[in-house]
Amino acid sequence: MSTYNFIQVLILALLGLATLYILIFSFAGLFYRQCPYKNPGVLRKIAVLIPGYREDEVIVEVAKSALQQAYPNDLFDVVIIADSFQKKTLDSLKALPIKLVEVSFDKSTKSKALNKGMAALTSTYDIAVVLDADNLMDADFLSKVNAVFETGCIAVQGHRTAKNTNNSWAILDAISEEINNNIFRKGHRVLGLSSAIIGSGMAFKYDYFKSLMLTVTAVGGFDKEIELKMLKAGHKIMYLDDALVFDEKIQKADVFGNQRRRWLSAQLHYFRKDFLNALKNLLLEGNIDYFDKAVQFIQPPRILLLGAVIIFGTSFVAVNFLIGNGFIFSAGWMIIGTACILSFLFSIPKAFYNSNTLHALMSLPKGMLMMLLSLLKIKGANKNSFIPNILQAQGNASAILILQ
Repeated sequence: MSTYNFIQVLILALLGLATLYILIFSFAGLFYRQCPYKNPGVLRKIAVLIPGYREDEVIVEVAKSALQQAYPNDLFDVVIIADSFQKKTLDSLKALPIKLVEVSFDKSTKSKALNKGMAALTSTYDIAVVLDADNLMDADFLSKVNAVFETGCIAVQGHRTAKNTNNSWAILDAISEEINNNIFRKGHRVLGLSSAIIGSGMAFKYDYFKSLMLTVTAVGGFDKEIELKMLKAGHKIMYLDDALVFDEKIQKADVFGNQRRRWLSAQLHYFRKDFLNALKNLLLEGNIDYFDKAVQFIQPPRILLLGAVIIFGTSFVAVNFLIGNGFIFSAGWMIIGTACILSFLFSIPKAFYNSNTLHALMSLPKGMLMMLLSLLKIKGANKNSFIPNILQAQGNASAILILQ
């Protein structure tokens, strides 16, 4: 085999395996059906934990919205964990029927805020719900979460979806969320694996979550750390597709690089840390869930996978044609390209098949370039800073972005 064909086969194999992974789960996601809720039985006491870092412009309205649940008022508390808020914001929060926990750290992280918040609570709770400071729950979110815990589950991820689709970046971010919901939540549950958790819109047995969070050492990506620990211990994570949490989507691309570096840095960190343990658990204990999660961390981001398949596929097919190389190689690229596109088409909800989405797709090349640049600057990206996945101010988005 020539050096050229060796390189082509190597790239074809790597991109083919990554494409096969998302194709399997995206296709499986088409068959997801939300299990009907059983009689809720016991109405559990719920703590809605909302950590925020300088979220002055959104937090008061988020707190007011969180109080508007179709769930008994005496059975849930909205807990705002306020890090570095302005005095006027704190005064407004104190006027609401919520629990306010003020915190301050030399280096702020979401895990530190959650631990401090739970340590300050004196009431007894059955369920912990975790939101970001820009999240709005559907009115029946807590009722549905309470009902699913009747099955004895230990953790559940709700359906986080877009609050806004007012520009191209917001649309692409919203599509990204739904693609990930289909592949990593619906598709995984259809095939008997655990749903991935996102970092917000999720719920846990309270005592378990409180003790689990005390073991977290992550600066960023705390949700990945606790997810790995749960899966290693053999726990299943459920998914509630009809329990909606609305999430603010990005307005501009200027903060994309820093946020993406942190996300990718956390992903690579946990792959290096857990892959060998996950492989050992697979071989000795048959723990597919844990191994699958470790494999997810080495998967290329969807936007880069799509870009790589298009660019490499087009280039190799063109060169193969010019030099008269075997058609089998070009056929392989066509198959992978078709499979990759189908994976996206299977996962994007019908509501996004419109002219606005078509216009938003014009921003994809810029997103691909920014993602590539973030990969080149990944070292040290996760060593400090609070990573809230929320807005620091309107018009300055810090949400995790686009076709992850």
